[in-house]
Amino acid sequence: MLPADTSGDPTSRTPADNQTVRNVFVVGPDKKIKLMLVYPMTTGRNFDEVLRVIDSLQLTAKHKVATPVNWKQGDDVIIAGSVSDEEAKETYPEGWQSPRPYIRIVPQPR
Repeated sequence: MLPADTSGDPTSRTPADNQTVRNVFVVGPDKKIKLMLVYPMTTGRNFDEVLRVIDSLQLTAKHKVATPVNWKQGDDVIIAGSVSDEEAKETYPEGWQSPRPYIRIVPQPR
């Protein structure tokens, strides 16, 4: 992607004018953008991070959980705030850890 004010023949512009911004878009099955990452041309994309985000998006959509910072497959997750304690007790009868009243940590669902 080039800046919006870039126009004309690309061969008549300088290399600095033709510098692109690298974008990564993850689109969900509902056809909505779930993630946008923007990198300057001088910075490579982190493919492991893209895969981690896709894993998280799939997990959170299926199980009503949130993934914490630096989460990886198999790590503990957080029960989504939209899930009531009553519903959480049904889904996680073994309980959860609660370091704060608003955080309910459980093992990653399978």
